[in-house]
Amino acid sequence: MHSTVPTSQRSPWRRLFAFAGPAYLVSVGYMDPGNWATDLEGGARFGYELLWVLVLSNLMAILLQTLSARLGIVTQRDLAQACRETYPRPISYALWFLCEIAIAACDLAEVLGAAIALNLLFHIPLLTGVLVTAADTLLLLWFTRLGIRVIESFILALIAVIAGCFLIELFWAGVPLFTQLAHGMVPRITEQNLFIAVGILGATVMPHNLYLHSALVQTRRIGKSDDEKRTACKFNLIDSTIALNAALLVNAAILVLAVMVFFKRGIVVTQIQQANQLLAPLLGVSMAGILFAVALLCSGQSSTLTGTMAGQIVMEGFLNFRMRPWLRRLITRTVAIIPAAFTVYLAGEHGTYQLLLLSQVILNMQLPFAVIPLIQFTNSRQRMGIFANRLWVQILAWGAAVLILVLDIWLVMLSIGEWLKDAGPRRVWLELLLLPVATALLLLLMWIIFQPVLPGWLRKFGRAPLELPKAVGTNLLSPLYQKILVPLDHTERDREAIAHAAAMAKQHHATLYLLHVEEGVTSQVYGPLSSTAEVEAGGEYLRGIANELQKQQVAVEMVVRHSRNPKDAIVRYARELQPDLIVMGAHGHKGLKDIIFGTTINAVRHKLKAPLLVVRGGN
Repeated sequence: MHSTVPTSQRSPWRRLFAFAGPAYLVSVGYMDPGNWATDLEGGARFGYELLWVLVLSNLMAILLQTLSARLGIVTQRDLAQACRETYPRPISYALWFLCEIAIAACDLAEVLGAAIALNLLFHIPLLTGVLVTAADTLLLLWFTRLGIRVIESFILALIAVIAGCFLIELFWAGVPLFTQLAHGMVPRITEQNLFIAVGILGATVMPHNLYLHSALVQTRRIGKSDDEKRTACKFNLIDSTIALNAALLVNAAILVLAVMVFFKRGIVVTQIQQANQLLAPLLGVSMAGILFAVALLCSGQSSTLTGTMAGQIVMEGFLNFRMRPWLRRLITRTVAIIPAAFTVYLAGEHGTYQLLLLSQVILNMQLPFAVIPLIQFTNSRQRMGIFANRLWVQILAWGAAVLILVLDIWLVMLSIGEWLKDAGPRRVWLELLLLPVATALLLLLMWIIFQPVLPGWLRKFGRAPLELPKAVGTNLLSPLYQKILVPLDHTERDREAIAHAAAMAKQHHATLYLLHVEEGVTSQVYGPLSSTAEVEAGGEYLRGIANELQKQQVAVEMVVRHSRNPKDAIVRYARELQPDLIVMGAHGHKGLKDIIFGTTINAVRHKLKAPLLVVRGGN
């Protein structure tokens, strides 16, 4: 998808539309089921007291996502790649591991949200719903084959459904008073609402979205000049502001709905299902619960797709390792399903709600390890040039980072204190577990914070694998092909493979080894002793080709093998021959036909080290 969307339109509106999209994919993470849990809990328990946290979180999100987009546009590196080429390998691996935990926590919220929505709409048991959510992997990843613009349109449609559902719900609930909303904008934090406040912050400013946004902006075809990069940064700022403010309105609508329906009646919401069941009788509209469940399902599905993309970007960026998207998604979803299934099985519906809240706090705990590198990279004039952050942007960005750190430390101290208090006789074991983990995280955080002022030899410890070798393309050795192996299957595609192989043999004065594997029943039983009409016809076929090639002054050797498995026979002979090149004709089928007829080329290329040229005809 890299640089697949043109942005050279002359009309400002068309150009704005061309750049619009990445921020909408990012924004769905700001309205996932985890946000619902924190917003419902905050509104039902504390009224409008935490509305200011939503607004502040949104402002921080706009700032940080803008920095993320700027990093991707200017350096053509996503945040994970920038970390990998800057930090020593152990530090990069540690950051990758923490980011994977955050993605799993986010996916956990999506699993639970989708399962709850299925339960509300179709009365599917929660445990079954959790297991069913694994099936959405293949469906949603199918969209990635249709291009980035189709994905963006699909996500935008889901966002529109979510927003529409809540606008209708608010219309039924009534309009809140302006004075009450203004009262909720006054900052106040207590020990009672700290857990929910940090959960709202973690649910809003999601760490993996910073990695995702810096990669998604590179789907736009942006020029290399400073003016073109400046234009791209401007349009991405507009895109981020519109998309994230839309996410703010959705989150605020959930909180305000919880205040007007539950807080004013003294009802404390402890489960999303409870909120759904109470909406219809309290609002007096039977459709209220259905709209709530539909919005929840859309929220979970939209977040699933972007979570998959973020996971792939993080893995490739930190590890320079690519995995099939469906396999990557299956692993991540499995990691999320296991704790969700156990929680549903052991603790029931109440446990799922607490797990949702905990997942959002885990996300916020990982925020400093993504935010601080992002700020340092975009502050660097060496990396960003004239696009490095100005002083006022640096002050705002570091202010946001300090606020996140202070809230995290406060929450950690309170949480550990409660755990130790409730541990009883297991307190010693809990301390032995928490002490090394807390120490390791603190040391990692200190390294990241002070990395720019560390001694040069310490900062450069470990290599940067993303850097390409210098002077690529010079002093390259030209390969010499002396033995060229051509496996044949007696089809029309042999002609194309032989033509290419013969051309290279003439140029290099090489010998062609024409290999055919007889796989009939007689050949499987009697091997080289077999003699049937089919075997004789195969021999005549090879001799005819050899005679034509010899007339063209091409050296040819004919080889016949007998086996029930042509793939293994080709591999065995290639290991005996040690060819310099293998030329094979493509079979021309895929999908279901691959399952029926098999895929010889893939089996061969994965087992041999020799270069493989795959030839496919024009028809």
